[in-house]
Amino acid sequence: MKALADLAARFEQASIAYAEGNGITRNDDWFILKMQEELGELTQVWMKLTERGRKRGRSDEELIRDMADETADLLGHILLFAHRHQIDLVPAIARKWRFDPSIDQ
Repeated sequence: MKALADLAARFEQASIAYAEGNGITRNDDWFILKMQEELGELTQVWMKLTERGRKRGRSDEELIRDMADETADLLGHILLFAHRHQIDLVPAIARKWRFDPSIDQ
């Protein structure tokens, strides 16, 4: 699926620029640890939004925006992980989700 590969390539370019600008070494551990970090941040927002964590003055609207931002971060890091390890997500999606994401419905 070209759109997914194109999106992964754009995340890769942004990640390389960010790492270079901040002195970060992107190694195999970094890719998986970043996924875990982003999932943790998404979980923190969810806990606040569902009244199981301190909101620290954040409104529900702000938390919903934060949740979208953290979901975008997690998606980006999933695509970066797949790119790093040359994982072709299209056949994996077909196997696991039982549909071909490359076919328009």
